[in-house]
Amino acid sequence: MSSTPSSGEHSAATLAGDEPGVAASAAVLSVRHLRVEFPTRHATLVALDDVSFDIAPGEVLGVVGESGAGKSMTGNAVIRLLEPPGHIAGGEIHLSGRRIDDLPEDDFVPLRGRHIGMIFQDPLTSLNPLFSIGDQLVETLRTHLPIGEKQARERALALLREVGIPAPETRLDSYPHQFSGGMRQRVVIALALAAEPELIIADEPTTALDVSVQAQILALLKRVCAERGAAVMLVTHDMGVIAETADRVAVMYAGRLIEIGPVGEVIRRPQHPYTEGLMASIPGLAERRERLYQVEGAMPRLAAIPAGCAFSPRCPHAAERCRAERPELLPAGAGRAACWLHDPDNPVVRQDAPRDEQEVAR
Repeated sequence: MSSTPSSGEHSAATLAGDEPGVAASAAVLSVRHLRVEFPTRHATLVALDDVSFDIAPGEVLGVVGESGAGKSMTGNAVIRLLEPPGHIAGGEIHLSGRRIDDLPEDDFVPLRGRHIGMIFQDPLTSLNPLFSIGDQLVETLRTHLPIGEKQARERALALLREVGIPAPETRLDSYPHQFSGGMRQRVVIALALAAEPELIIADEPTTALDVSVQAQILALLKRVCAERGAAVMLVTHDMGVIAETADRVAVMYAGRLIEIGPVGEVIRRPQHPYTEGLMASIPGLAERRERLYQVEGAMPRLAAIPAGCAFSPRCPHAAERCRAERPELLPAGAGRAACWLHDPDNPVVRQDAPRDEQEVAR
């Protein structure tokens, strides 16, 4: 066997910007060329197009982008919670080496909770107001694990302690409305971790919380998942959350993955013009500005995604090639970016960037 990887092997090992030596075969979650479509009377809308990435055990992959970029759609596709008529039209999803996107629904249902945990944005949508926290934890544990009532209750108490619920013995019989927002989210994390899944999908888990509680929840999620070796897909629009929590970050735009790499490198040295714009729009403490930088234009509608690079109408560096040809993920810095600026053979010439972007690039 040759020591030089073939194109397929190279894709499996490094397409998603994984560090050297982390191959798709070692990943908890491996997504390859995922495509999600929504057929309508007038046309078929492509919500996700050729999305590929890996998440290793104990790793937190942050998925970031504007509203409509496809972040939540990616998580919903992995766990098969797409709203009809949306469906997976192409690609593959592997969980711990097993392909799951083509499983019949009856075979996929047992994976939810036992192998894939989900943390939603609003904990009240995940908790039944008619049942106590203890009843919901015990039911989840007994559904997925071969344990009795007493053992499940003991385990539920241990989970509440693990996620930082004070006096769990007395709170176990409390109802969701008797908890604060932060405490409810801790309970939801306990539910997601109850059956010790390999993968946790956290969809905007801290948006409804204040900043101090948000920091506690993120630290808890990262600590618990690292201790258990679970992979985490953290969906958010907040680059601050990504910086604090994620190991790597994937930036999405118009249903496409446009940049992925180590979080520190992507934040300090973004390689895609869209990511540069996102970072330039964050206010800094070093200087006072009269006006924040903003990325001109808006995310295209699914029915009007332009040819070539979807970001080209908003990009300050766009050339004719960008408007005609769609770039693949190309090596860029410590990660990868879907931008012709990084074509090793014929790169597009970078135009003069706004001052704020230049500062971010440095």
